[in-house]
Amino acid sequence: MSQFFYVHPENPQGRLIKQAVDILQNGGVIVYPTDSGYALGCMIGHKHAMDRIVQIRQLPEGHNFTLVCSDLSELSHYAVVNNLAYRLIKNNTPGRYTFILTATKELPRRLMTSKRKTIGIRVPDNRIALDLLSALNEPILSCSLMLPNEENITQSDPEEIRNYLEHQVDLIIHGGYLGQEPTTVVDLTSDSPIILREGSGSTAPFI
Repeated sequence: MSQFFYVHPENPQGRLIKQAVDILQNGGVIVYPTDSGYALGCMIGHKHAMDRIVQIRQLPEGHNFTLVCSDLSELSHYAVVNNLAYRLIKNNTPGRYTFILTATKELPRRLMTSKRKTIGIRVPDNRIALDLLSALNEPILSCSLMLPNEENITQSDPEEIRNYLEHQVDLIIHGGYLGQEPTTVVDLTSDSPIILREGSGSTAPFI
């Protein structure tokens, strides 16, 4: 059965953040809040935890995961970032965007899209998520929380999420009742940005 933490959305309790990081470092799967709703997350190096997320979401082979980062200092380790891409990311983070970038050789092949060798990167505007990332000191491998065949569940309500996932994840962080708006996805692998999905982030900076 999963643990269930009530974490203050504006002033997260340090001891609970530390416990959440311990769970991640021990190979756990967590549900945590972002600025675009709740997400499933684990550490990059724990393949078994990633496989659990794939099973929970019933994801197809080759599904695009996202690296959720605390700031831009981690970008160059995992992705190739030219000057234009860096400026655009810097000017629009933290925020409700996922940026598609060419992956570096440092990234495990299982995390890249099979054909293009790209990875999604984002910096969320959510205090709990940012505190988690700062304490973990590396990105969280994540995907949005959308449960298959459960259209009636309010996936922005941690209490309902608990009812469905308490035996499948190791921790659920209650960080408030959030909306469920997808991020805007921007491809920055070429000379000009390409909007792949319009979401809650404004597309104006990329047009």
